[in-house]
Amino acid sequence: MNQGSTAVNRQVASFEVRLTRYIDPDGRGLAPLPERARDAETLRHMYRVMVETRAIDRKAVSLQRTGQLGTYASCLGQEAVGTAIGLAMREQDVLIPAYRDYAAQFLRGVPPQATFLYWAGDERSMQFPDDVPARHDFPFCVPIATQLTQAVGVAYAIKLQRRHAAVLVSCGDGATSRGDFYEAMNAAGVWGLPLVFVAVNNQWAISVPRAQQTAAQTLAQKAIAAGLPGEQVDGNDVIALRQVLGEALDAARDGHGPRLVEALTYRLHDHTTADDARRYRSEEEVKAAWQRCPILRLRAYLTAQNLWTASDEEQLDAAAAAKAESVAQAYLATTPEPPQAMFDSLYAELPASLRTQREQAGARPAKEP
Repeated sequence: MNQGSTAVNRQVASFEVRLTRYIDPDGRGLAPLPERARDAETLRHMYRVMVETRAIDRKAVSLQRTGQLGTYASCLGQEAVGTAIGLAMREQDVLIPAYRDYAAQFLRGVPPQATFLYWAGDERSMQFPDDVPARHDFPFCVPIATQLTQAVGVAYAIKLQRRHAAVLVSCGDGATSRGDFYEAMNAAGVWGLPLVFVAVNNQWAISVPRAQQTAAQTLAQKAIAAGLPGEQVDGNDVIALRQVLGEALDAARDGHGPRLVEALTYRLHDHTTADDARRYRSEEEVKAAWQRCPILRLRAYLTAQNLWTASDEEQLDAAAAAKAESVAQAYLATTPEPPQAMFDSLYAELPASLRTQREQAGARPAKEP
């Protein structure tokens, strides 16, 4: 009997996940650069942002090691991600970041010393200036994945208000294993929200490798179940990431709905300064990852194209070190808040029980007899 198209076992859906890369790990061009990256000064600007971010990041680690800063999460190895996010977004967009997106915040006008204040526990750290794009961005999110559902709410408001804007929310690979991630994508897909999810796959969720988190071949394919486009991009290729995020944000602003971008990168530092990654990953693995470093890659490309010289590098290194030191001094010169300040950003009107605690936090300790 001929079953024809009514066969009992037939394909009803299919999908594919594509990876975008313009420059290989050795800095060789693989294809003509996209229009957004054809200007030499644009490329040099990307490079300077990454180098300056690394210098500031290094200074933060040094301050923590000397007891002048609290536990800190380094972005070493992930500078291209924050740089591409910051460059791809427009002033009217809203950034809801994870806790390594320093370059994105710097590009959106957040003073770098605010990052240091954040890790020092200062409540003023995320009170962004009123005259910068970051004025309506969210602060860093340390709890894993909770920012994703918040991003859905912001994107829903933008859609209701018919604003030509988009939300970009980032998270680590560990967050993609949590229910918040799936719920946020499902809601965004159903409602067609102007929302771009960026899953920064740095291969490790604290001490848990990606292979032990999920059996999925890619993180990008997790978008398929929610009805979203999902794609991979080489997260150490700042040019590719800038292009993919630019396209995703353009589509979101124009009403074409959400999508998921998986940025493949590697965390070269410990998870935080409270961690020792030598306990769970090999020296050989980290050494190999250094060969894919986004800064080394772009520098190799610029040098090969005669767009960067040894003199340029020397000047940038000096300028970046001076900037990092200036940021550190601005942070160290900031008068600390009183203990009761921790209560001031919790509620519009503080409940009676917390008012009592606030008063107690501000009380001077009794003198020794």
